This record gives sequence, structure tokens and C-alpha cells, in this order.
Amino acid sequence: MGRVPSRERMLQAISGGSAQTPCSFMIFRALRAQCRDELDFAERQTDLGLDARVQLDDLPVHVTQQTRITEWVESAAAGEPVLCRAYETPAGTLTARAKKTEDWPYGSSIPIFDDFFPPRAVQYPVASEQHLEVLRQILADPSAEEIAAFRAQAAERTRFARAHGLLLSGGWKSQRFVPGEDKHLVGDNGGTGAVIDVLMWLCGGTQPLLWAHDQPEFLRELITTIERWNRRRLEIHLEVGVDLVVRRAWYEGTEFWSPGLFRQCILPGLKQDATMAHQAGAVFGYIVTSGILPIAAELIESGVDAIIGVDPGEGKGTTLAGVRDALGGKVGLWGGVSGPFVVENGTEDDVRAAVREALDTLAGTGRFILSPVDNVRADTPQAWRSVKVLIQTWREGTSEV
Repeated sequence: MGRVPSRERMLQAISGGSAQTPCSFMIFRALRAQCRDELDFAERQTDLGLDARVQLDDLPVHVTQQTRITEWVESAAAGEPVLCRAYETPAGTLTARAKKTEDWPYGSSIPIFDDFFPPRAVQYPVASEQHLEVLRQILADPSAEEIAAFRAQAAERTRFARAHGLLLSGGWKSQRFVPGEDKHLVGDNGGTGAVIDVLMWLCGGTQPLLWAHDQPEFLRELITTIERWNRRRLEIHLEVGVDLVVRRAWYEGTEFWSPGLFRQCILPGLKQDATMAHQAGAVFGYIVTSGILPIAAELIESGVDAIIGVDPGEGKGTTLAGVRDALGGKVGLWGGVSGPFVVENGTEDDVRAAVREALDTLAGTGRFILSPVDNVRADTPQAWRSVKVLIQTWREGTSEV
């Protein structure tokens, strides 16, 4: 049997009927840091033998013209200074405050949509029902100029992807935050494909769960506001013809939400997004790396095509056999090997054993893509040796030699 082109291999592995298991790294920051741009990144992955994706950069995230941003720093009697950012609108003001720790990467600014913010948050911008209308007035749809630039980028990358037989994907690679440029709200996270993650960045992890019991109608309307904003961005991605659109859902598992709250608060919008993708001819990926087994039935019902981030190391309740038995064959599974535990810090024997276990357990479902989860960040001799061993073991295990 000949080797199926990469794009077709990936689509078959996501949608079912795959005879050849692809290997496509979810995130590969160690390599991306060495590349000129996204196309160079794709070529270098292909040179390694991986099933590379050509990823679209996200649309910018910015505030409306009627929003005025002010920033200042409050000194602390003890500990770190506190960074402050206010978003003033005719409906009121949202204010974010965060401790400026030594590892804070954004100067004296605060990108609300970023994982660095919640652990250092002193004040979340959305704290009550009175903030809902303010949020609506802050979040802006992409401008005509931004949409045109995005479409031009998509056209270039589509040509490249088709010429090289690679999958074109979009939906969760955000624009980099630039301190001092008021329009940008996001850091390395956020943007299209984030709903509950955005909720957590705006409100923290505890308050939404309290609202679910005390103010369920407000919480539902808050989530709906974020969904509507995100869905307009999703539409633009689908209009340019991506093969795969991804929703980042690291904060949507049952480590945060009970199965009942997932069904009540998350599932309805998730089903709408998956339906939109399917109507546009795209497959729908869902990045959730922990707490998925209690909501296996809901994930199948949602119409999600692939769970991205099956992590047997750091994930809770994500044993490979358990995930296979609950979801295998019904939803594509993408992952199988821990990036930090195995690839970055394991021995070569650890890597071989992990890859073989993943292939033995999940490849038989016909809907499996091998990847370290979530990321390979370490640019060390050990990590690069592990990457080579992972790829070689995968090729041996799938007759790709």
C-alpha cells in the first residue's frame, strides 16, 4: 500500500477510516522558534517526516473605537507592584489588576486574554451582572481591512498547503500581544476558538461556578455574549476554506465543570460551532487535555470530530485505554505521549515505550493522530534526541520506513 498524502491521512484519521496513523505535533515551540515564518515551520516539520499543518494566524483582537484604555501601576507596600488596565465605555468601565511578577512577559501592560493573567490577578474585569453590557461594548468584530488581510494570508497559505499536500487549519493561534498597542487584548492565548477559556480570563475560575448556581441566567448570557463574538470570527475562518478549525478548551473539562454544568453551559454552543464547521466542509477539533471521561457522551453528542490533547501523563482520567473505550472510533483522538514527562525529560527507552503503547492502544480505532501533549518547548539535546526517537518509533510502528 502506498503512502497516502499527508492532508488525506490527517482527514481520514480525524473523520474515520484511517489505515495509516499520522504523527502531527500539536505545538512544537522548540522548532517554531527557529523558523522564519509559518511556511518555513511547515517545511521543517515535513523534513522531519511529520504530518505538518499549515496554520493561519488569527484575526486581531481589539476593542471598539468607543473604548478608551488607560494603564497605570500601583505600588505595593510589600511584594510585587500591581499593573492596572481600565476599559472605559459609555456603559461603564472594566478594570483588570495583576501582580507584576519577575516572569511577567508583557512589560507594564495586561493582556486580558492570556494564561499569565489569572494566577497573578488581583482584580478580574468582569465581576458582576452590571459588567455584561460594558463587555459587549468593548469586544469588536474584525474590521474590513483586517478581514481583507486575513483572506490574503489565507490565500497564500492555502496555495502552499495544496502544493505540498498539507492540512490547512485555523482557529486558535492568536496574535502576539504588543505592549503599548491598545487594540491588542491577547497574549499567546485567546482569539478565535476560545469561549470558556475567555470566560476564565475575564472572571477567574471560581466566580463562574458560583454564578452557575446563584445567577444561572446571567452566566448563560455572559457565555452567549462570548460565543457570539467568537462565532463571527469563526465564520471568517470557515469562509476561507480551512480543512480543520480548532476550539481551545483547556478550561472546559470536568476539572472545572461538573458533567451537569458542562451540558447546561457549554454543550449547546459547542454543538452550534461544530455544526457551523461541518456545514462549511471543515472538521472540528477540540483541545481538552484533562477531565474528559465523565463527559464522553456529551463530547460524542456535540459533533466534535477530534479530541486534541489526549494526555496519559498530566491529564486526569485520561488513561489511553479509558479514552479508547469511551471515545475510540466515535471521535478522533490526537495525542498519546506526554511532552514534558516523556519527550523533554524521559530516556530514549521511555520515548519508545510511550509511542508503542499509544500506537498499540489507540491506532486500532482508525481515528488516531500521534503527538506529544501539549508541546515540546525545550530546545535541549535530550529533547531533540527524543523527538527523533519518537518519529523513528512511530514510523517503525506504522510501517512508515
